[in-house]
Amino acid sequence: MSTEKEREPLFSAKNLKLLREPLGENNPITVQVLGICSALAVTAKLKPSVVMAISVVVVLSVSNVIVSLFRKSVPPRIRIIFQLVVIAMMVILVDQVLKAFAFEVSKQLSVFVGLIITNCIIMGRLEGFAMANKPWESFLDGVGNAAGYGLILIIVGFFREFLGSGTVFGYPVIDKIGLYNIGYENNGFMILPPMALVTVGIIIWIQRSRNRNLVDKS
Repeated sequence: MSTEKEREPLFSAKNLKLLREPLGENNPITVQVLGICSALAVTAKLKPSVVMAISVVVVLSVSNVIVSLFRKSVPPRIRIIFQLVVIAMMVILVDQVLKAFAFEVSKQLSVFVGLIITNCIIMGRLEGFAMANKPWESFLDGVGNAAGYGLILIIVGFFREFLGSGTVFGYPVIDKIGLYNIGYENNGFMILPPMALVTVGIIIWIQRSRNRNLVDKS
C-alpha cells in the first residue's frame, strides 16, 4: 500500500473558500476596509471600473504566484523590495496592454493604474499569504481578493453611472426606458467624488449587517 500522502484536489473545499470568502463575508473593501481610494477615484463610469477590476485581478493573481514561487529563496530583509518589484513589473505590463488595446479607457484611469502598486490589498496578500503558501493556493487567493475588490468597484460604477448620467457602459438606458418623459432628471451628485464615498459606505453597511445576521443565526 502506498504511503504517499494523497494530493489535495485543485478545487477542494479549502481552496474554494479562498475564492468565495473575499466575495462576501471577508470582502477587502466592505469588511477589511482596504483599497478605498481607488474605489472612489475610478467609479464615475462603469467601463473604467470593470477595466480596473480586471487589471487588479491580473496583477494580484500573477504577483501572488511569483512571490510564492520565490518565497523560500528571497532573503527576509529584502522581501518587501522584492514584492514591490514584482507588483511594479505587473502594473507596467498591464498599463502597456491598456494603452495598446484600450487607450481611451487608459486615459480615463490615468495615474490610478500606476497606483495599483501601492494598493494595500495587493501588498497585504503578498506579505500575508503568498509568502507562506504554495503557488496554486496563492493564485486562488489573489483571484478571490481581487475579484472581491473588483465586485465593489463594478457595483459602485454601475449605480453612479446609471443614476448620475442615465447610461450603462455609455448606453442611454434611462432615455430608452422613458423615465425622462415622466420628469426624471440625472442626479449630478452621483458623479461627484463624495457620492462615491456615500455609495461605498452604504454597501459596507449592507455587508456588515448581512454578516452580523449570519453570525446571529449560527
